[in-house]
Amino acid sequence: MLDKSKSGWWKSAVFYQIYPKSFQDSNGDGIGDLPGILSRLDYLVKLGIDGIWLSPVCQSPQADNGYDISDYRGISPMFGTMEDMEILIREAKKRGISIILDLVLNHTSEEHFWFQEAKKSRDNPYHDYYVWVDGDGVTPPNDMRACFGGSAWTYVPELGQYYFHQFAVQQPDLNWENPVLRRELYSMIRFWVEKGIEGFRLDVIDQIAKVPMDKITANGPRLHDFLQELSREAFCEEGLVTVGEAWGADVERATLYSAPDGSELSMVFQFQHIGLDQQTGGEKWDLKPLYLPDLKHCMEGWQQGLNGTGWNSLFMNNHDLPRIVSRWGNDGVYRVESAKMLGTFLHGMQGTPYIYQGEEIGMTNIRLPMEEYEDIETRNLYAERKAAGFPEEEIRNSIYARSRDNARTPMQWNDKENAGFTTGSPWFRVNPNYKEINAEKALNDQNSIFYYYQKLISLRKNHRVFRDGSFTLVDAENEKVFAYLRETDEEALLVVCNFTGEEVPFAIPDGFADCILQNYPDLTETLRPYEARMYLR
Repeated sequence: MLDKSKSGWWKSAVFYQIYPKSFQDSNGDGIGDLPGILSRLDYLVKLGIDGIWLSPVCQSPQADNGYDISDYRGISPMFGTMEDMEILIREAKKRGISIILDLVLNHTSEEHFWFQEAKKSRDNPYHDYYVWVDGDGVTPPNDMRACFGGSAWTYVPELGQYYFHQFAVQQPDLNWENPVLRRELYSMIRFWVEKGIEGFRLDVIDQIAKVPMDKITANGPRLHDFLQELSREAFCEEGLVTVGEAWGADVERATLYSAPDGSELSMVFQFQHIGLDQQTGGEKWDLKPLYLPDLKHCMEGWQQGLNGTGWNSLFMNNHDLPRIVSRWGNDGVYRVESAKMLGTFLHGMQGTPYIYQGEEIGMTNIRLPMEEYEDIETRNLYAERKAAGFPEEEIRNSIYARSRDNARTPMQWNDKENAGFTTGSPWFRVNPNYKEINAEKALNDQNSIFYYYQKLISLRKNHRVFRDGSFTLVDAENEKVFAYLRETDEEALLVVCNFTGEEVPFAIPDGFADCILQNYPDLTETLRPYEARMYLR
């Protein structure tokens, strides 16, 4: 068990993201909840994780599945009570598991008390908690678009002003230039620390210093001033872990976010690798095949750029992304092999790994009739592209590949009704492949993806090279095999991953005879489809 009283403990940790609505329902209402999570803690102990990143459970009208918070200090009744939350924190801690709370500090729900007051008059003390611009209700202040479609400006006639929202209309952006607002947020964070929360994932934190009239959203001029004040005022506990979601981060910015002096955050979620299979200049819906050397050089830049100067998170799945085994693997014949290969590729690198619920059993994407998609972004995309004249098949293929709902189907626990997720009617359709893909089946198979991930987690904790080793690509331009070397003065780790469904020749460098992990039962001279190996010297 990690000593979490020490700063930097999270560099040796592995986290597990739970999307509460889809994890485990305890009361038969079809929605996952906090008691449901509590009932599955021992499953996570068996996997070997050190912390849970808990997607938002605060009070919310659920316009954006909880990322529209109406009360930062209240638990949404759909998930349970504050007592349920306190019990979960306490029971997780007994098992060596920290709860990392997802906080949305860039915006609130329109139903938040602050915004309800802000709309009453320009003189209301809460008015300046949000971003307002005078206008006529005809022409928005500029042509900025919201991430979920439409204008980023919404008019409030009684005020003669527009408010700014980078996401849904129901998610007005907070004005971080207001010091009173900032103090409110710091006080709220301290409230959760006193409850026993041991860290925070900060949603779109690189957008808090926005200057919308200059069309600046991410990486605004005062961003690092705000982050340093946030760290000083709210994240002062030794051992508290903080990770910032920063879609606009590059290596240079990430060294500021995650500097070893702790002046800002512990680590950063950056997404450069996630955009490599979208068309240049396009949106995430504009698909192209992944070109493996692009992924290699992207990861090389981050591995070498942050070594000794910052800290990265390692992930390929989360609540906003499709299932990686369906994206870069093979979710058919080679589902098990490719899921293990992708885990090997990622967990051998420097950084803190995040496993998204169901990743450890190889859950896949889902295809739904359009009327069944729940995600606001997906629904808006369909309507916009339909209106713009995109072919129906092209729109659907983009949604099948990229919709956030791919990650939000209920967790597949067993082969019983509703995959063991609920005794009621699930809020969202269960992937019909749950009879074949489920946790119970995985736990009964020593060669399952679950036990492979368990080994990956164990290796990280037992070999310092995973945390501290340098990074060097091997055969950098190979378009089929991703191989790299991690080295310290004491150990060398070689990771070899075949990213294709073909048999591929590959020469293992001299000196690597001890294969400590492999996803096929034996070793051959060639790499079989989606084969992965780890060697230690």
